[in-house]
Amino acid sequence: MGGAVSAARSLFDKYFGNVDMRVVMLGLDAAGKTTILYKLHIGEVLSTVPTLGFNVEKVQYKNVVFTVWDVGGQEKLRPLWRHYFNNTDGLIFVVDCLDRDRMERAKEEFYSIVNDAFMRNSAILIFANKQDLRGALTTAELVEAFDLPSLKGRRWHVQASCATQGLGLYEGLDWLSSTLVKMRRNGLITSVGSSGEKHGQGRQGRDARFM
Repeated sequence: MGGAVSAARSLFDKYFGNVDMRVVMLGLDAAGKTTILYKLHIGEVLSTVPTLGFNVEKVQYKNVVFTVWDVGGQEKLRPLWRHYFNNTDGLIFVVDCLDRDRMERAKEEFYSIVNDAFMRNSAILIFANKQDLRGALTTAELVEAFDLPSLKGRRWHVQASCATQGLGLYEGLDWLSSTLVKMRRNGLITSVGSSGEKHGQGRQGRDARFM
């Protein structure tokens, strides 16, 4: 009887249990990263100050638990970003679509991230933020500005968002969670560890439900 219950529980976990994903959220300063994090975490917009280090929160969406690292985007902190890439399954890159003057800089930082050896397998969600403001780049304009079609073999999605109102945030997470789960179920690699080990269908037991 106990064996049957255990087998049933394992089967339930395989298809319906929660799965942990590590996600890093990056972008230039004032893009809206911290606002997005806390809007997702507690459903409220907090008065934020520039992040001088990092904020980390667990955010659950459907059956996926994201551990989200919101790392400060100030210029002096950007060289430290790669220290957070180890074992990262997904990247959330936040773009201030009103900040046209720094769009090229944002693109440069974006490609320095996605081309990093630790991030070469990560799913990529880009929040085209501040869509409520007149003059903001549209998602189509952002795709062109970042030359995203050049990302051959990568899974990416641009989601229009307004962080202060919460618009587009869950739609973005929906894409990210479903994409990562499909990648795991198909046996695709989602992250790379510090010693070069690759993680996909099972990370230390808990994610083995996708085998």
